[in-house]
Amino acid sequence: MRGPDRKTKEPSNRKNKTMRPAPSFLIGLVCLVSASVFAQAPLPAQRIRGDIVAINGLDLQVKSRTGEMLAIKLADNYTVTAVVKTDLDAVKPGSFVGAASMPQPDGTQKALEVLLFPEAMRGAGEGHYPWDLKPGSMMTNATVTDAVVEGVAGRRMTLKYKDGEKTLIVPPDAPIVTFEPGDRTMAVPGAHLLVTAAKQPDGTFTAGRLAIGKAGLVPPM
Repeated sequence: MRGPDRKTKEPSNRKNKTMRPAPSFLIGLVCLVSASVFAQAPLPAQRIRGDIVAINGLDLQVKSRTGEMLAIKLADNYTVTAVVKTDLDAVKPGSFVGAASMPQPDGTQKALEVLLFPEAMRGAGEGHYPWDLKPGSMMTNATVTDAVVEGVAGRRMTLKYKDGEKTLIVPPDAPIVTFEPGDRTMAVPGAHLLVTAAKQPDGTFTAGRLAIGKAGLVPPM
């Protein structure tokens, strides 16, 4: 989410990291996650969370979490990424994470979920911006600078991004997930998914990548 020399050099370093060979599922997810930066812009795309009802070739039917039946046309080369459960202990200082959260009266953020990004996705969607998981929710994609266990309240983390930092409180029941390579065999009726899709004039959607929960997991993002 300075002198002239640093301005020239730093984007080059980031670009070189991005251009290194990486699994195709990570390349696709960089696009999916980075799109969240533009959540407030009037783009014809939206995040769809729901369950697969049917799939026939490239024609996907999804029942959203709000109960809508949606038709999604998949790209010929669409990819699937697995969303898998991990442990909070895997999140350490230096980890790059994405955390959906609710702002608290004391200025902290209470985590609704935490996504531990694979290293190849470091920097994706960096920043702090509105999110659509719940009314008023926010997303912070940032680097963990510290992690302190605070009893039953959960873990208190400082998340630093390029324009600032936020204090995140992760309650014990907040889901912690990461990404793994997936495949099209995961796209079956009943599978839980998250997809960023472009809405067409006829009300249908198109998409090029699916994030599907592994072993029945509901993607919490």
